[in-house]
Amino acid sequence: MTDSLFSGPEPDPAGDAGHAGAPPRVGFFTDTSVCIGCKACEVACKEWNAIPEDGLSLTGMSYDNTVSLGASTWRHVAFIEQSAPRSAPPVPAPEGRTELPLAGEAAPAGGDLRWLMSSDVCKHCTHAACLDVCPTGSIFRTEFGTVVVQEDICNGCGYCVPACPYGVIDQRPSDGRAFKCTLCYDRLGAGQEPACAKACPTESIQFGPLDELRARAALRVGQLQAAGVAGARLYGHDPEDGVGGDGAFFLLLDEPEVYGLPPDPVVTTRDLPAMWRHAGAAALSLAGSLALSFALPAMLRRTVRR
Repeated sequence: MTDSLFSGPEPDPAGDAGHAGAPPRVGFFTDTSVCIGCKACEVACKEWNAIPEDGLSLTGMSYDNTVSLGASTWRHVAFIEQSAPRSAPPVPAPEGRTELPLAGEAAPAGGDLRWLMSSDVCKHCTHAACLDVCPTGSIFRTEFGTVVVQEDICNGCGYCVPACPYGVIDQRPSDGRAFKCTLCYDRLGAGQEPACAKACPTESIQFGPLDELRARAALRVGQLQAAGVAGARLYGHDPEDGVGGDGAFFLLLDEPEVYGLPPDPVVTTRDLPAMWRHAGAAALSLAGSLALSFALPAMLRRTVRR
């Protein structure tokens, strides 16, 4: 067992999981600068995956009635009302598109607020701690590089819940089983794109080969920064980060914490090999001490007899 199984760059997670000749890894690029908060992704996700409703009560948090991802919320649209300088430049539309309302645009004259909207989802990490700790094999890596929970195998142990560095996966109170986004694995197998990306009217959620998405995202963030949107940044795109890069990454207009995302996520199983080595060394030391404690009296007795 090597540390690279749990952390560090991994160019082919599907191949590492045993999928020989797997297709290119796919994922999501979410451009929050063009998210309009319509929640079409939430609705499409629930309809296609037959996810039960997750509460219709008002939360008092603007238009956000789901608050966070969970066992029955696989897509969550965050609404963040934020003060904005009156001189803040408007967010330009992607190349070739000028008709879209933009989430990061400064408020009209007389106002100093802006909306930051973002559709959050499971990150389908390169190094998925939920998968590493699952004792039943319920969570597996697909040939597309995504991470899926098989609900009929899950025994409800809950080990995966604290293992996720993003707090994505959760258990349903009704039976204790864990659920999360599957990146529409059934649709991928039929050559279709995930339901949320299909339903997004502004193409804020983009689906495709991960390498192509990363190149497209780099061009988009460069366009925004050149237009004076200094806060534009990518999140979860870097294969050198603490989870080996995410299969679902984001273009943000502010710090990750503003969107409820950890600033520097690290796969929680990263230190397992070192922990096992330390535990093994401690066990050997203990065994040596016990052996010595039994052998030493016998040696002393033999010395006294002589």
